[in-house]
Amino acid sequence: MTRLAIIAGAGALPATLMAAMPEKPLVAALDGFTPTGVTPDITFRVERLVPFLNHLLDQGVTQVCFAGAVQRPNLDPSLFDPLTAQMVPRLLAAMQAGDDATLREVLKIFQEFDLEILSATDLAPNLTPAAGILTGHLTAPDESDATRAAAIVSALGRVDVGQGAVVQAGLCLAVETITGTDAMLAQTALIPQNLRPNSTKGLFYKAPKPTQDLRIDLPTIGLQTIEMVAKAGLGGIAFQSGGVILLDQAAMIARASDLGLFLWSRPVADP
Repeated sequence: MTRLAIIAGAGALPATLMAAMPEKPLVAALDGFTPTGVTPDITFRVERLVPFLNHLLDQGVTQVCFAGAVQRPNLDPSLFDPLTAQMVPRLLAAMQAGDDATLREVLKIFQEFDLEILSATDLAPNLTPAAGILTGHLTAPDESDATRAAAIVSALGRVDVGQGAVVQAGLCLAVETITGTDAMLAQTALIPQNLRPNSTKGLFYKAPKPTQDLRIDLPTIGLQTIEMVAKAGLGGIAFQSGGVILLDQAAMIARASDLGLFLWSRPVADP
């Protein structure tokens, strides 16, 4: 018999997954990253990771799904239990190698406790739209900007920097770093018009990193992204088909249409 636990971070994704499931999973939230619209069954800290994992096993959990946004937590050395403390060197080594390496090491630890890792799309496949234009009108310059942005995001991803870029008429206006998508789009909105081309409106592009394990940290966009793209004066959003979660897809399409933005689920291709 299988039992699922959602390892929840901040945001609406955990609640979205729960709404798509026939049976309620156990919800475990990382301390300081409470999900929206969900009351966690358990709150845990990284310093007590081994007792937490043993608790999951005691509850009959056999599968876990990571969902929601987290940042690197501040660790309190005084809170480590002896068994988790033994994992500190491997975790620190992974953290020094970058976010992708850290996530891979976390997955490895969970698997060492015989927990099967499921992705959000395993539970709710419709969260990642099939290739195609979801709303709006796409022009040849938009397609060219998306190709340019995909190349930039791929290059950034290979050195574990970010998952997004803003491109207008072939010019890169901004790239996503550790501060995230919202900060990048807010920065874009502040760029003076005399520094921006006027031949196209440009676009925001989002995709997983080339080496990313898609079972965890799958890129996610939602209604807030739509609003910020409009405020940045861009023409729309392109994203890698099958590689980006859309939260509340119907509402996103409706709002993008109201604002005159396009949403393009771009087929996977060499950038």
